[in-house]
Amino acid sequence: MSAQQHLIQVSLSALHPTQMTVGAAEVASKRTQWASLKRTERERTLSAHWFPAVRGPRERYYIVDHHHLGLALNEESVESVWVMLLDDLSETVGEQFWRLMEFHRWAHPYDERGRRREYDAIPDSVAKLRDDPYRSLAGFVRKAGGYAKDAAPFTEFLWADFFRPRFARKKLVAGKTGMLPDDALREALAMARSPAARYLPGWSGANASGAPARATK
Repeated sequence: MSAQQHLIQVSLSALHPTQMTVGAAEVASKRTQWASLKRTERERTLSAHWFPAVRGPRERYYIVDHHHLGLALNEESVESVWVMLLDDLSETVGEQFWRLMEFHRWAHPYDERGRRREYDAIPDSVAKLRDDPYRSLAGFVRKAGGYAKDAAPFTEFLWADFFRPRFARKKLVAGKTGMLPDDALREALAMARSPAARYLPGWSGANASGAPARATK
């Protein structure tokens, strides 16, 4: 951990999103997991799950990952979390700040329909994040082995955009535990492994000739 990357305990309400949407089904799943934990397990979970963040204007902490967890914890009335400070951009203002955030791939100003929006459309708290059911679908498909996790930021949003025109929204109604219907997940897994998805990060299907995909360096 560098000199800049250090841990700070902050109020959950002080976290500012750097994206507009989450998958509500994934948030519900995380709430179910949280509800199953005892007090000591919850404390251990909070200590182990840091929110990578940038200090921005007005000394707010702009989180660059774990938005689903942030919203789940907010809905479970958790008051404080640990933040791992990546950088301090608190002296920048307005569009300059957001342009720097995008340059570092720390911001994703796209709405629940996959449309590019102005920076001021990004909500100012995790409680105001909007639902994109296709983002939930992308997350569950990855966890089911449909594609490999990629280190690049926001890759699951690319997968959400892949599913958006191919998958009926009415099929994405999750149960109380946050899980998607099994038939919907099976259909999405087949799509993820098809040649049509070969350009997406983490693709692990077959190429157009039917041969296994080659590993990329």
